[in-house]
Amino acid sequence: MVMAYLGAPVGQGWRQLADLAIALLLSLAIGVEREIRQKSAGLRTHTLVGFASALIMLVSKYGFTDVLGDRVVLDPSRVAAQIVSGIGFIGAGLIFVRRDVVRGLTTAATIWLAAAVGMAAGAGLWLLATVVTAGHFLVVFALTPLAARLPRSKYALARLRLSYREGLGVLRLALAECTGRGFTVGDLRIEQDGDERAPGTVSVWLSVQGSGSISDLTAALADIDGVVAVVSEDPNNPSP
Repeated sequence: MVMAYLGAPVGQGWRQLADLAIALLLSLAIGVEREIRQKSAGLRTHTLVGFASALIMLVSKYGFTDVLGDRVVLDPSRVAAQIVSGIGFIGAGLIFVRRDVVRGLTTAATIWLAAAVGMAAGAGLWLLATVVTAGHFLVVFALTPLAARLPRSKYALARLRLSYREGLGVLRLALAECTGRGFTVGDLRIEQDGDERAPGTVSVWLSVQGSGSISDLTAALADIDGVVAVVSEDPNNPSP
């Protein structure tokens, strides 16, 4: 199936189709994990990135064989090298900052990893592509709970969005709970007052610092009578 006739470039055989198939399956597996976690870049994005990276790698290796000659010498890595820099545009679009909290870093890194897996598969390095894909699942499933158990720095900053029914003294109790658990409240800002969907409720943002567990603090605040919801935005322990 090698089409070397009529000056057509080589590299369109079963081996190259197998490279593409491996890239498709491995990047699809990465995309499934991202889709299940409801990330901004999910199944289709990761699959397309890995699949396209494999094709670009194959084009870089075989796409110009029909013009090679004594006076034409090409570097087979020149096109593939642009994937590394070009994929940064997609990754940059996934990263955003909201209220001083950076989101999307892990998803952007996973996009970059999917591109690397596709490049490895396109280069015929199936074993390396498979090992890196397995490493991705090890990182997101094994290291996430480990990171949550690591001790926090007392200087670490976290933000809590507290929604509660007004007139019950909830904010006073919440602040007392924070200080009682060793946290310092550095900032307090009202987000909304008198929401039409939930009349009589108030939402505030609390910036807290301390070495305690944010998840334990969140659970304790949620148990206070009158609290409607507590949402944590912890930049030092973001979701993957």
